[in-house]
Amino acid sequence: MLHPVPTLKETPSQTAGPYVHIGLTPNFAEIRGVYDADPGSTMLTDDTKGERIIITGRIFDGSGALVNDALLELWQADADGSYTAPMGPNSNSAPAFTGWGRQPTNAEGIFTFETIKPGPVPGPDGRPMAPHVNLWIVARGINIGLQTRLYFEDEAEANATDFVLNKIMDPRRRLTLIARKEAGDVPRYVLDIHLQGDKETVFFDM
Repeated sequence: MLHPVPTLKETPSQTAGPYVHIGLTPNFAEIRGVYDADPGSTMLTDDTKGERIIITGRIFDGSGALVNDALLELWQADADGSYTAPMGPNSNSAPAFTGWGRQPTNAEGIFTFETIKPGPVPGPDGRPMAPHVNLWIVARGINIGLQTRLYFEDEAEANATDFVLNKIMDPRRRLTLIARKEAGDVPRYVLDIHLQGDKETVFFDM
């Protein structure tokens, strides 16, 4: 005799909670001994090729308040437009450029990545996309990590024909993904991210 398979209820979703820094960036949370350095805290080595840049910005919630407990992960291509392959089990050394970083926001809601300017990668239509980085954001109050992109204002020609940017119908909304450039010994690209509200950043359903 066959017994009916019970129907399982969906597990309630949970937000990242206030402990995301403790679990993912323990050194930042002043918890020592878990890692020598928090995973993703450094993307570069002395052998990394490409133009050094800093990507930074602030995160705001829907009321305009700074979010000081968020965590971001960044994925990007290298200077040649290639994504770094994961290290295999027989790898004896880390890549010169990881292509992946993880950073928390500080008490002022600011995040900062030290990286390189990425090269263009092929889009779904086979044409090169504009140089960009991919961002994933979690924080207290967010049930599912938010996916977005950061483009560079000094790549205006490439941005104008980018496959993804042109899928955003309102040109004003595209501006929420364009980081402004600030000159310096190391160029800084600044993008403020708004989780909700009138200035809400474009997020992607991935």
